[in-house]
Amino acid sequence: MSLSPEISIIVPCYNEAQGLKHFWARLCGVMKSLGSSWEAIFINDGSRDETIDILAGLKPPIGCTVHIIDFSRNFGKEAAVTAGLDNAAGQCAVVIDADLQHPPETIATMVEEWRKGAEVVLCKRSHRKSDPFLRTWFSNRFYKLSSRLFEVKIPQDVGDFRLMDRVVVEALFNLRENQRFMKGIFAWIGFRSVTIEFDVADREHGTSSFNLWKLLNFAVDGITSFTTVPLRLWFYIGFFLSILSLAYGTSIVFNALVFGNPVPGYPSLAAMVAFLGGIQLIGIGVLGEYIGRIFREVKRRPIYVVRRRTEIKNDDG
Repeated sequence: MSLSPEISIIVPCYNEAQGLKHFWARLCGVMKSLGSSWEAIFINDGSRDETIDILAGLKPPIGCTVHIIDFSRNFGKEAAVTAGLDNAAGQCAVVIDADLQHPPETIATMVEEWRKGAEVVLCKRSHRKSDPFLRTWFSNRFYKLSSRLFEVKIPQDVGDFRLMDRVVVEALFNLRENQRFMKGIFAWIGFRSVTIEFDVADREHGTSSFNLWKLLNFAVDGITSFTTVPLRLWFYIGFFLSILSLAYGTSIVFNALVFGNPVPGYPSLAAMVAFLGGIQLIGIGVLGEYIGRIFREVKRRPIYVVRRRTEIKNDDG
């Protein structure tokens, strides 16, 4: 009868072929120094390079098991992280990127905090020097906005790089929403957490596929997942514009009846119609975003589809 490992390492992969071997070597070195039983769960998220072939050729250390979950297509990192957590058997689980911007050596500190009693160990970036100015500015604005609008507080500069106790992993398993904003989901479940800082390293291979447009869509997903403030805001805007229009219309009628002033003509009317039409379209767009989320959720499609699962063991003594 095989015992569950103490630590599950979850690694989402998308076109990581160039750096996987280096990442694996560093990870194995860290885990060997810890002396803990562990497993590695790699999720191939529809990679277009040789990622799956390199994963299949990994040789785990003695007593370690490598699980490879090969998606049928690219479902996104949120789905990949979810798949890793769904299949993690360890007493705790660590989510880490394979591009080595998340240094594997930080895992030792995370495990130490977990053994002291922390149920969640968050890894916070110590700086954003490696990010472009626009991305840093956009990220800071998003965190400030989320702190005011969201029903839960999302820690700033904390991503998916974290350790979670078994009880946390099991709580996450019950949250099966299709449109997943993992930062918000992680924050929503709560539990006792400790935050440590780490230095983000430069990518050793390739470039990030997370551009500004994807970040913007990511922010919209977060806002529509964890707050209905935009809907309420447009209610207030509509109410304010109705009062303003009523007051303006009343002043026009009053001036025409009392002073005989002519009613403003076509230019002012056209400007008003165009303005109100734009406001209405924006409001419909916000409403449509929420309806779209409902539409996608009620279909109850799976979060991801697996093409193949592979298990690699090394039980040699």
